[in-house]
Amino acid sequence: MSTPAPDAPSPKRRSLVVALPLLVFAGLAALFWFRLGDRDISRIPSALIGREAPQTTLPSLEGLTRDGVQVAGLDPGLFKGKVSVVNVWASWCVPCHDEAPLLTALADDKRIQIVGINYKDKPDNARRFLGRYGNPFVAVGVDPNGRAAIEWGVYGVPETFVVGRDGRIAYKLVGPITPDNLDKLLKAEIGKALAAPQS
Repeated sequence: MSTPAPDAPSPKRRSLVVALPLLVFAGLAALFWFRLGDRDISRIPSALIGREAPQTTLPSLEGLTRDGVQVAGLDPGLFKGKVSVVNVWASWCVPCHDEAPLLTALADDKRIQIVGINYKDKPDNARRFLGRYGNPFVAVGVDPNGRAAIEWGVYGVPETFVVGRDGRIAYKLVGPITPDNLDKLLKAEIGKALAAPQS
């Protein structure tokens, strides 16, 4: 006596089994697109907001002078008592060339100080870069291996931070400074930091 053959799946059921993974994938892709794909990368949050700026000391960019005096390196004490804009940049970074004139113009605001972290760059190239666009920085720390950038939570260059008079990071801009985000975001955050009571 032979056993009956198992029922073969119906064509409808086979189609559903084949289509189900495709539908799940399409749903997940749509979810990621709407939740992540349309976001402005400059608004990526930083875990460092509200925390003290990293206590990183970096050497100065050798040979970079202002008014005949060597420009200082990065010293954490620099941030106490003054609103600072910290810009992480490199001469090989294409968007850094675009934002350089905006930083130079921003340096005219004597209520703030602009501090640079030169990321994985050659000193000669970094000096040439500042010679070409002007030096907006009161201090430039050299980060040849990228360790300081990791401490600052940098995703890539350029990135810009606003540090309040209390030495805490108030804002982070991922990506280049543009005329649009300079006026709408960065200057607004600088204004908030300037208006904050000094502790």
